[in-house]
Amino acid sequence: MSDRLTIRSHKGPYSVIFDERLLTDPTALLDGDPHFLVDANVARLHADRLRRILEHPRTQIVDAIEENKSIERIAPVMERLVADKVRRNHVLVAIGGGIVQDITCFTASVLLRGVSWRFVPTTLLAQADSCIGSKSSINLGQTKNILGTFYPPREIFLCLGFLDSLKEDDIRSGIGEILKVHAIESATAYDALAEDYDRLLTDRIVPTAYVRRALLIKQRYIEEDEFDRGPRNIFNYGHSFGHAIESATHYAIPHGIAVTMGVAIANRVAVLRGLLPERHCQRMRPALRKNYAPFATTRIDLGAMLSALTKDKKNTSSKLVLILPVGDERMIQRVEVPPDEVFQGQCRQALAELAT
Repeated sequence: MSDRLTIRSHKGPYSVIFDERLLTDPTALLDGDPHFLVDANVARLHADRLRRILEHPRTQIVDAIEENKSIERIAPVMERLVADKVRRNHVLVAIGGGIVQDITCFTASVLLRGVSWRFVPTTLLAQADSCIGSKSSINLGQTKNILGTFYPPREIFLCLGFLDSLKEDDIRSGIGEILKVHAIESATAYDALAEDYDRLLTDRIVPTAYVRRALLIKQRYIEEDEFDRGPRNIFNYGHSFGHAIESATHYAIPHGIAVTMGVAIANRVAVLRGLLPERHCQRMRPALRKNYAPFATTRIDLGAMLSALTKDKKNTSSKLVLILPVGDERMIQRVEVPPDEVFQGQCRQALAELAT
């Protein structure tokens, strides 16, 4: 399969190129004076097929761990690029998941006041969600995703063959974002996906269809609101709680699975605040529960989660800004909530429900 989507951005259009030949013939990635940043796990799993890239003199291997997605850990990456005589007409090429994407996008946006970059997403999460949208997010100290830029890639090469080497938790992480995107689209879209949930874990063809569908849904929002000032905010559904869960568990729960938990918590909090009919919470719960099931009993400290929530960059000076489903039509909306004892009790109840 080889076809493409074209995404409009403030820097001009860029393409998502679906190309199953990439693992056997990475020639397209060697064009344009490239500097490669490759996820260490991808380099290990695909050493033979990516040999031409891994042996390239301007390749850096990156350990894709959350601690490396920080301004302090990115500095040595930039220093190596400078030592390799990077120029503004060169191109950075990220091969990996969301962490390598964030590191490369942020670096490309600030190095020499802007260098082109390409992205080869190798996780289901990155292929179905983060690869489009222009965002980079970098951690500062203990605060997650507080630094960042909007800097789209020149091209995205999407090869579903990379998914064959993923562990089940990584597949579930990607499914978490796919569930979120389809919940935003409509109840009908979410329910159809929920019906296919078991096949998502076992059937290669089913994820292929839903990856493309998720990108098409997201495309409408990012082209309307690339800088995340209005309509695109709803893609943070589940993310405020999900990021807080990641922080509270020291990233023991993969991102997309934490987002699945975050969607479940957002739904329950919305019900407890009288914003959402109970039937919608119950309708969505089975597929969400299936997806986070391996982590359902992971201990999540309420105090640590609430502390992380208060650091979310969407917040105002006095209120938490959450993305919650509202009303009988379950419209995903921005809702300001005081971090008072009532809200804390609602979070406590929602956390307890995750394990049941």
